[in-house]
Amino acid sequence: MSYQKIILVGNVGSDGGEMRYMPDGTAVTNFSMAVNRRWNSANGEKREETAWFRVETWRSLAETVNQYLKKGDRVLVEGRIKPDPNTGGPRMWTRQDGSVSASFEVVADTVRFLGGGNDGEGGWQPAAQQGAPSGGGSPARQPVVEENDIPF
Repeated sequence: MSYQKIILVGNVGSDGGEMRYMPDGTAVTNFSMAVNRRWNSANGEKREETAWFRVETWRSLAETVNQYLKKGDRVLVEGRIKPDPNTGGPRMWTRQDGSVSASFEVVADTVRFLGGGNDGEGGWQPAAQQGAPSGGGSPARQPVVEENDIPF
């Protein structure tokens, strides 16, 4: 038996993402997400790197993400890595300047909105899960999780 799960905490790269509907009416939204890593080098120099992920959401989760996400929002995404069908790894492309880039794609099961939020209140934020029934009703509400409360 095999199992795959990825958990990312980072910031949204653009407002609302790109939403579209499949021929059967199923909603799909993609958004970019930056995840930063900070550390001190052996000589004590502060270093930072950013990895970009393209996140794919489906059904009611796609509609919620499209409605609520704003550029810069802090989110927690749980899901699985979606390999490139041609290479089995990250999606690779060549930029206009000739440098090679890679994009890691994730199919999200859960997207949790963390911190401040878009409502200006900072109190409660929507949380959505892939398996949630589509249509009607409002998204489940979860308390904001402060960055210091995240256990990793």
